[in-house]
Amino acid sequence: MNSLPSIPDSAPFTPAQILWLNGYIAGLVGEASASPAVVSKPKLRTPVLYASQSGNSETLAEEFAEELSSAGFDAPCLSTEDFGEIDLTKEKHLILVSSTWGDGDPPDNAVEFWNTLNSDDHPSLENLSYSVLALGDTNYLQFCAQGKAFDARLEALGAKRFHPRVDCDTDFEEPAAEWFSGVLTELKKLGGDDGDTSDSDAPKAKKKDTGYSKKNPFPAKLIGNVPLNGEESPRDTRHFEFSLEGSGLTYDVGDVLGIYPKNNAETVDELIKVLGLDPVEVVTTPDKEEKALRDALIEDFDIRAVSAMTVADWAELSGSEHLKELSTNEDKTPLEEFLWGRELIDLAIEAPVSFDKAADFVALLRKLGPRLYSISSSPKAHPEQVHLTVAKVTYESHGRYREGVCSTYLANRVNGDGTVPVFLQSAAHFKLPTDLSTDVIMCGPGTGIAPFRAFLEEREATDATGRNWLFFGNPHESTDFLYRDQLLGMQEKGCLHRFDLAWSRDSDTKVYVQDKMREAGEELWKWLDGGAHFYVCGDAKRMAKDVDNALLHVAAVHGGLGEEGAAEFINNLKKEKRYQRDVY
Repeated sequence: MNSLPSIPDSAPFTPAQILWLNGYIAGLVGEASASPAVVSKPKLRTPVLYASQSGNSETLAEEFAEELSSAGFDAPCLSTEDFGEIDLTKEKHLILVSSTWGDGDPPDNAVEFWNTLNSDDHPSLENLSYSVLALGDTNYLQFCAQGKAFDARLEALGAKRFHPRVDCDTDFEEPAAEWFSGVLTELKKLGGDDGDTSDSDAPKAKKKDTGYSKKNPFPAKLIGNVPLNGEESPRDTRHFEFSLEGSGLTYDVGDVLGIYPKNNAETVDELIKVLGLDPVEVVTTPDKEEKALRDALIEDFDIRAVSAMTVADWAELSGSEHLKELSTNEDKTPLEEFLWGRELIDLAIEAPVSFDKAADFVALLRKLGPRLYSISSSPKAHPEQVHLTVAKVTYESHGRYREGVCSTYLANRVNGDGTVPVFLQSAAHFKLPTDLSTDVIMCGPGTGIAPFRAFLEEREATDATGRNWLFFGNPHESTDFLYRDQLLGMQEKGCLHRFDLAWSRDSDTKVYVQDKMREAGEELWKWLDGGAHFYVCGDAKRMAKDVDNALLHVAAVHGGLGEEGAAEFINNLKKEKRYQRDVY
């Protein structure tokens, strides 16, 4: 038997110190020999990828990754634009959370990942098991299309689902939580546990959030409602100001304000009358409250939007052959044309249905969700306030007057006490550069000016030394120059270094912001090549695509990069987060 190590008498210690040290060493050795070595179980690696446009998928993915880590998993959270940091051919498990953008397209940060995943020569992923959470909106025909596409493509490449995909509507919190609970159970089985998430490795329950949030909105006082258009303009754009005093809520420029609106009582009364229902009959709301039908339809249910699912349900209930044909036709073009400009009241009139109980009717409806708006103020310039720039939506279609639910609520029907239920939502994908010396280029026609008013206020308040360039456009300079005095004042003070304006109806030739970009192409390229960040906010279907094409033109022509080089340059801008979009 080996003797214990000891301190020699020649060591530079006193006899008492040597005696104490030898005893201490003996104790350590004794403990080591008495206790067997503890071998840590390796953590099951499960990367969490997110494809996000507005930030919902990113927020969920981060929460899931945090809970997985708390439960003992190795769960790095990555954007799909950073997919190069992992090798899916070597991964065993994967969680993917994806939203859908536009007409069933991938979000901006997922375009390259999708193109790579969808390439003909992509290697097999037969060793990978995965699960997908898809976020979408049933008002769109391409509901959760990108999440479904990711799910199908991973399967086609040989990967196996360890938990089924779940498709979430705009009210996604509850189904997302249920999906994750199932994912966690399956992952624990894969990791060698019995799937019981009640043990000590399970994620700890979060502390009750007593602050204001999406689930607990703050009743913000509406303290400003100012028309921004001239009297002769057919447009009605409003500047709204809300007080956050006493809420404890904070935000950064680029973030979003969520508002819970109410339906127009007149619209509700007409719908109840057409359906022949009793307005005081009690129904259960999506939040499990008991209310009179009329109150519930004003406050809790979406009574305007008609989706493909609504048409299918209504076809069955009404027996309408026309609706049945629209909902079952593989060619969705006729259905898309039918849905445009129609609301639930149109179905009730055109294809009558007799409901035995009000509960049967509300069972067809989805929850009246919040509307999200880009914030148009800097908290440094307006402490304890938040501002919005909102176009009041009114129009006619199919012989009926229509109005936007939230825009007209804010303009005309705010609660009797003058408060509006609001919450703040971070937009990590749309932020100013942290380096105040960086140049910034902003392109925001119409209400797309909103976040850039905030950006400019922030840059002014922080004494940013970087230059600011704004492209703004609208139909007429005389009536549609939103925030004219403030923006011109910023230009005069030197905060707004260049200001390009596009008035599309003030000349025989229509001029848009993308045209102004092309005109200023040489200077625009110098800014971009010098490190400037480029931002665009507004209409996704037309304007944002035209602006993107204009950027490609500037890089190809004035940067001398050609088509392929320009495309690579723009992609690199996105990867470096120097090209950010807030489009809808």
